[in-house]
Amino acid sequence: MPEFREKVDVCVVGAGHAGCEAALACARMGLETIIFTVSVDSIALMPCNPNIGGSSKGHLVREVDALGGEMAKVIDKTFIQSKMLNISKGPAVHSLRAQADKSEYSRAMRKVLENQEHLSIKQAEVVALLAEQLEETEQLYTQKIVGVKTYTGAIYEARAVILCTGTYLNARCLCGEAITYTGPNGLQAANNLAESLKSLGVEMRRFKTGTPARMDKRSIDFSKMEEQFGDERIVPFSFSTNPDEVQIDQVSCWLTYTNEKTHEIIRANLDRSPIYAGIIEGTGPRYCPSIEDKVVKFADKERHQVFIEPEGLHTNEMYIGGMSSSLPEDVQLAMYRTVPGLENCKIVKNAYAIEYDCMNPGQLYPTLEFKHIQGLFSAGQFNGSSGYEEAAAQGLIAGINAGLFIQGKEQIMLDRSQAYIGVLIDDLVTKENFEPYRMMTSRAEYRLLLRQDNADLRLRTIGFEAGLVSKVQLDEMLAKKHLTQKEIERLKNTSIGAAKEYQEFLISHGSTALKTSATLAELMCRPELSYEILGAIDKERQWLPDDVIEQVSIEIKYEGYINRQLKQVEQYKKMEKKKIPATIHYDEIQNLRLEARQKLNQFKPISVGQASRIAGVSPSDISVLLVYLEHYRNPKNE
Repeated sequence: MPEFREKVDVCVVGAGHAGCEAALACARMGLETIIFTVSVDSIALMPCNPNIGGSSKGHLVREVDALGGEMAKVIDKTFIQSKMLNISKGPAVHSLRAQADKSEYSRAMRKVLENQEHLSIKQAEVVALLAEQLEETEQLYTQKIVGVKTYTGAIYEARAVILCTGTYLNARCLCGEAITYTGPNGLQAANNLAESLKSLGVEMRRFKTGTPARMDKRSIDFSKMEEQFGDERIVPFSFSTNPDEVQIDQVSCWLTYTNEKTHEIIRANLDRSPIYAGIIEGTGPRYCPSIEDKVVKFADKERHQVFIEPEGLHTNEMYIGGMSSSLPEDVQLAMYRTVPGLENCKIVKNAYAIEYDCMNPGQLYPTLEFKHIQGLFSAGQFNGSSGYEEAAAQGLIAGINAGLFIQGKEQIMLDRSQAYIGVLIDDLVTKENFEPYRMMTSRAEYRLLLRQDNADLRLRTIGFEAGLVSKVQLDEMLAKKHLTQKEIERLKNTSIGAAKEYQEFLISHGSTALKTSATLAELMCRPELSYEILGAIDKERQWLPDDVIEQVSIEIKYEGYINRQLKQVEQYKKMEKKKIPATIHYDEIQNLRLEARQKLNQFKPISVGQASRIAGVSPSDISVLLVYLEHYRNPKNE
C-alpha cells in the first residue's frame, strides 16, 4: 500500500509546556520542525493548577526567558493575579508566582506556535519511533533515531526526535471505583508509543499525579474565607516585558482550611480511595500529595490550607488548591462541604488521580539526549518530573541541544552553579528518582548566586550563542551588568564623614552615628539602611533603572555570602572539569566497590563531579576513580 512520507529536521512528540518550548527553540534555530499533539486544543494545556511560577519554579521561568524561551512572555500577557513570594526572606528565595487565565494562556501559546516560521503543528498520535542499529565500533550509541510513525501509518523522517509526552502514555484517570482510560481532562491517551520505546531498550516506570475538583463560583461563600490579593506593583516574568505594561486590575484568590470533620470523612473512606485500595500502581509526588495522603501522613495536623483560585476571567470554575483527591464522587462532595465557605458547593469537575508511563531519566545525558539512541531527546513529565515550569525548562534545553546536534555543534550542559535548570537536570540524570521530581530552592546549594533577578546576567549569553536571544536583548543585559558594576564601584569609593548633617540623618533612620568616615557601600550593609534611603545624602547619584538598583543592593548587602559561595563553586568546577571518557570500563578498576561499579555502569557519568553525586558512590570510590583516570590518561605514569 502507498504510504505518506515527509522529511523534517525535528519531530517533537507532545505539545504541552515541554513540547512548546522544544519546538519553538528548534524552529527559531532555523530547523524545519513538526510538533505532534493528540489535540490541537490541548496545546500548552494547564490540566492542574492555574498558575505559573511559585517557590523555585519562578526561578525556572526566569531562566527559560533568559535563554530565549517563551513561557514568561505568555504568562505576562495572560495572568490575572501576580505575587512575589517569600519577600520577607532573603533574595535567594524570592519567587514570582502568577495566577493564569488557563484558556487564554493556552490560546496565546498556540498563536505563537502557529505563527512561528519553520514550525508545523500536526494533530496525530505518534505510535512508534523509527531507529537504525549502529555498528558496534561506535562506542557512544547503539542506535540512531531516523523518524516517527503515526497511528494512520504516516512516516516522518527526522534527524532528531524530542519526546514530550507528559502524562498521556497509557494514561488512566481514577475517581474512586470509576476508571477512565484517558489523558488529563478527558483527552485521548497515547496507548501505543510505550511499547515502541520498550522495544528500543528504554526503561519505563509508572507514576501518578492528581488534581482537585473544580467548583461553581456561584456556590461558594467567600465571606467565610480570607481574601488573598496580588502585589500592588506587579513585576513581570520576562526580562523583555515593560513593567509599566503589566499593571492591571487583578482578581482575588481565597484561603480557607480543612478541619477535623473533613479528616473524619476521609479516614472513614480510605478503603474506597484507589491510592489505599491498591488499585493505583504508580508512585505519586511527595511534595504535592493528595488530601488523603496529607490526612494519613500528617495525622497530628488539625487543618490543612485550601486555596480557592479562579481558572480564568471568562469562567465560573474555581480551582480548589491543596485538596487533590481520587476518592469517589459522593465522598468528594461530602468532604469538600465540610470546608468553611464550601458548605453548599457544586462540583463542576470531579477530582481525580492520573496514572501514566514515564521513563527512568538516568538513561539520559545532561543534554537530555538518550545515552544509547543518537538523536533522541526527551523532556518534561516523561522524564519523571512534575510541574509546568520543570517541563518548560527541560523542553527548552532538549530543543536547543537537538538543534545544536543537527548543526554539528557542541551541545550545552548547564551545571549546578549556573542555573536552577542545571540543578533540575543534574538531579534527574544522576539520582534515582522513584517519585515525580519537583524543583525546590533547598535543592540548589548555590541558590544565593542563582537568584531569579540575575537569570539574565547568568544565561543571556548562552541563549544568544544558541541563536534564541537577539543582539538587542544581549546588549540590554550587558548594559545592566555594566551599570551595576559601575555603581557598585562608585558606592565603594564614595565616603561621607562625621559632619552634623550625616550624623542627624543616620540617627533619624535608627542607625548609629559615625565616628570616622565610611563609604556608602559600608553604610548600605547596615540592616536599617538601603540604597533608596541613602539617596538623601548621596550627592553624586544619578538615575538608574530599577533592575540595576536591585542588583546593586543585593551585591553590596550580601557580598560576603556571595564571595563565599563563589569560592565553593570554584571547588565544584574543578571536579566538573575532570571528564570521564565514554570508553571507560568500570569493571576493570581495582579497589572500586561493587555497588559503585554497578551505579557508575548504570549512569555513565560524564565527569567526576557528576559521579560523586550518584547514590551508592562513596568519597573513597571517587578517590579510586581519580587515581585510575590519571593512569588512564597518562599510562607512562604507571
